[in-house]
Amino acid sequence: MNSTMSDMIWTRAIEEAGLGAIHEKVRNGERLSFEDGLRLYATPQLNLLGYLANMVRERKNGNVAYWVRNQHVNYTNVCNKGCLFCSFYARPKDDPRAYVMTPEDAAAKVANYRDVPITEVHVVGGVNPKLPYAYYLELLRAIKAARPEAHIKAFTMVEMDQIVRCSKKPAEEVFEDLKAAGLDALPGGGAEVMSDRVHEDLFHTKPNATRWLELARLAHRAGLKSNATLLYGHVEQTPEKVEHFVRLRELQDETGGFLTFIPLSWHPEKTALEHIAPPTGVEDLREIAVARLMLDNFPHIKSFWIMNSAPVTQSALWYGADDVDGTIMEYEIIRDPARDRKQVLTSRQLVEMIIEAGRDPVERDPLYNTVSVGLESVMDVERALSEKYANQGHNSENLQILTRAEVTTAAQKLKGKLKKELVEQV
Repeated sequence: MNSTMSDMIWTRAIEEAGLGAIHEKVRNGERLSFEDGLRLYATPQLNLLGYLANMVRERKNGNVAYWVRNQHVNYTNVCNKGCLFCSFYARPKDDPRAYVMTPEDAAAKVANYRDVPITEVHVVGGVNPKLPYAYYLELLRAIKAARPEAHIKAFTMVEMDQIVRCSKKPAEEVFEDLKAAGLDALPGGGAEVMSDRVHEDLFHTKPNATRWLELARLAHRAGLKSNATLLYGHVEQTPEKVEHFVRLRELQDETGGFLTFIPLSWHPEKTALEHIAPPTGVEDLREIAVARLMLDNFPHIKSFWIMNSAPVTQSALWYGADDVDGTIMEYEIIRDPARDRKQVLTSRQLVEMIIEAGRDPVERDPLYNTVSVGLESVMDVERALSEKYANQGHNSENLQILTRAEVTTAAQKLKGKLKKELVEQV
């Protein structure tokens, strides 16, 4: 079948699904409206969304799929925010899993993977009010000294809010201090869903959406690129997700500081909301596609294989995603029941996964500069290193939280704070 015939078939299907006006906007590179976003979520025709999102994806990034050699460092799980959707955080007063790494501990973790040419160290943790301002500067300096050639992508806007508070300085000065200590970019988490309702119900002690956007604006003005995320699949409603996209898009119009958008598939295990079923692969693909169509001014859309799974991420490369993230090495925020925090794909596995999906793999650095192409310089050592080092720096009580029935997380202890309608949601 030639491409003209194929396009005619797709066009007819799009018209029959009532998406003709959106299709016309996509073809012409026009911005979709809030109402268009609602329509995209409402259509049952998922493959048509994929077709439309792929038009934008290939217009921006061709057949390329990016990956990165990266390492995650979660420097503490102590947090005072009490989010009901999170199994990661711990309270020192009643949770033996609580930990805080010293800057030297974090540097040792980075040094463990010196045999992998990592270009990005991703650093996030809980909001620990007992950590002084100097800790964050020392943490960055220690990691940079251990891996001077790598970019440090550190601190969500929620962490930044705490860092600014404890610094007793204007945010503008804090960003300059952090840059001098080694900060190169910021990740995108913490906003979750930009909805006052969800904020009040699930994470009311965190900075609200307005503060998140304010800090992102200041970071961009300081010359720091950042990402943005959406946590979906819990209690959010469709209009709230579309509003989230619109607010991010408006800030990107203003600053141009966002590099990548990452829809994050929520995992209910060991949270206060564990009675709610997790998102399906179909929902994951829809979120990727809608994000690509709504966020016309974002260069990249990532499918985070840790949360979406590797197979869904392969499909996502045809539903709007052009980035699969990276090697990870170890991950603490959500766990794999079998592998716990030892969550890693080797560089060879990542590249072969992309090739199998029919895309052209390009290794990137954190700013999307090309490092290698195809199977150049891939290796398989990452998994062995993760098996050896992933648990270093953590106490034994922090292991296997998903499979140990006796472990009750801080979020599970807060089930009594759920509103009645959230308890009844299935």
